Amino acid sequence: MSSDTTYLSMDLLRFTTAGSVDDGKSTLIGRLLYDSKAVFEDQLEAIERATEQRGEDHLNLSLLTDGLRAEREQGITIDVAYRYFATPRRKFIIADTPGHIQYTRNMVTGASTANLAIVLVDARKGVIEQTCRHSFIASLLRIPHVVLCVNKMDLVGWSEERFNEIVAQYAAFASRLDIPDIKFIPISALHGDNVVDASARMPWYQGSPLLYTLETVYIGSDANHVDPRFPVQTVIRPNHDAHHDFRGFAGRIAGGVFKRGDEVVALPSGFSSRVKSIHGPDGELTSAFAPMSVAITLEDEIDLSRGDQLAKANNQPQVSQTIDAMICWFSEKPLQSQGKYLIRHTTREAKCAIKAIRYKVNINTLHKQEGDVSLGMNDIGRIQIRSSVPLVFDAYRRNRTTGSFILVDEFTHATVGAGMILWAESAEPARTDIADMGGL
Repeated sequence: MSSDTTYLSMDLLRFTTAGSVDDGKSTLIGRLLYDSKAVFEDQLEAIERATEQRGEDHLNLSLLTDGLRAEREQGITIDVAYRYFATPRRKFIIADTPGHIQYTRNMVTGASTANLAIVLVDARKGVIEQTCRHSFIASLLRIPHVVLCVNKMDLVGWSEERFNEIVAQYAAFASRLDIPDIKFIPISALHGDNVVDASARMPWYQGSPLLYTLETVYIGSDANHVDPRFPVQTVIRPNHDAHHDFRGFAGRIAGGVFKRGDEVVALPSGFSSRVKSIHGPDGELTSAFAPMSVAITLEDEIDLSRGDQLAKANNQPQVSQTIDAMICWFSEKPLQSQGKYLIRHTTREAKCAIKAIRYKVNINTLHKQEGDVSLGMNDIGRIQIRSSVPLVFDAYRRNRTTGSFILVDEFTHATVGAGMILWAESAEPARTDIADMGGL
């Protein structure tokens, strides 16, 4: 198989779990791993021993993902746990995220690269605040596929009526979000109903079980293959006789396709050249596309270094020092207007200042709170940022890689916020504020 087609053969789905505490997220992931035969014998033996020591009636599959001691003692998820498994149809990377409101920032971290979100709802409780919060975050993060799993159906007598009530509740809320694909599945993670195999106890449900849904969801159109973007990570200069004149720009393609001979422009400088060669892990390529990691050489010696970006001459991103963005705030210290931070966007790091906090979002009502507001930990709002150097970006709804950034405390170097760019000060917003908030 040639290097050009290797990436096409890899069908990888990244998905995350979301929902309130005790909705059964870790148990569901454990059930997926267990029933799909993705658990090693030593892992299974350790879980069986732990379950017996705890005096529980059923095999505690949540222990497959809850790895921290505090998680096992409290029976909750705190950190983001990543797990890998595969079936004959597809490969998967799971981000099991916490449900507690104080760990919403961890949920944002786990969901930031996901193609799909599984939102769990306790059949007894229905749609609650955390269901809405996590669904809103999924919409903000532009996760195109959401599967609402109504869990613990065994505790409501496998009731079709209760399932339909919850579907109606969630559909009414989700109509204000920008999530193009939503599916609803009644499950029991504890007993395995409709997780890997169809449930005989819910014959009224005619849809597919969860695993088949994950295996067949189409994600080929999720990535941006239209706008060529190449943030430069480093410059490769071997400086030895075999490659004395080699000067390659290495990085991961963030969008579109680059081919040998393409006319490209370096941003923010504006210098132009043509692609001389493209080098992958297995040798030279005629073309490369997102999310391949490559080294590109140019026909001309132009000034290009880490933090700069290559794009097609006739399809360029925005360049500006002032941007509007939605922000998820992670820090216990509130975000204040005029606060100063480091911004890390693609491969560029720069100093920045908060020019204004435009509003905070009320997660329950999805209304905007304007005026003199600050953003506390786990709050979501819209801000305006001024950076010390020009940033090269697209709107987040167009490209999740070039449209996202993090804010870092310049003294502690802790990540304090994750942002999604809406538009630049010099550009007119393509849609209204409400639409930019994720389709509200």
